[in-house]
Amino acid sequence: MKHFLLFLLCGAAAFHNLRADDVAVLKLKVGHDKRLKEVVIALSPDAAPATVENFEKLCRKGFYKGLAVHRVFPHMLVQMGDPLSKHNDRGHIGTGGPGYTLAPEIRLKHTTGAVAMARLPDNINPARRSNGSQFYICLKAMPDLDGQYTVFGHVIAGLDSLDSISQQPADTNDNPLDRIVIKSLKIEPREKVAIAPAKAPAH
Repeated sequence: MKHFLLFLLCGAAAFHNLRADDVAVLKLKVGHDKRLKEVVIALSPDAAPATVENFEKLCRKGFYKGLAVHRVFPHMLVQMGDPLSKHNDRGHIGTGGPGYTLAPEIRLKHTTGAVAMARLPDNINPARRSNGSQFYICLKAMPDLDGQYTVFGHVIAGLDSLDSISQQPADTNDNPLDRIVIKSLKIEPREKVAIAPAKAPAH
């Protein structure tokens, strides 16, 4: 299996109050397509409280706006959240973060639609601390990753859109050739978000 996760950095997360029924709404722009792809993520504060609090903090301060999807693996995984991806210097994309890492909260499994934090590999990160901002989304169950990474949510709408993104042409570092940009990533009350019935990607 390829090394999906290359990541760093350390410190303490600031905490905010997250309502139990809040969701994260991710809107992505693919290349020159003016139509945005929307993804809705249900968060899991019971399983990963510090990770969810940090993610919510970054969303509320607009940290993710303008960042790019920087890794795609067809029908398997997409990854984003590196602040270095705001610029098109492909040589360093995948190594950035907010300046701190997070303690592991490894409880949930990598089911289809699982959202998890990326991190540096065990040989240089034996404590399995998570990158402070980079995350990936599983497009299928990936049990080989269970027990290794902090899963903190799951996609409840838009998984088919992510699957189509995963098939975009990419360079040798799995970075999409056409920029796929986060136009917004916001925390919203679940009742205010129109959620279509979830469906697994067809492939």
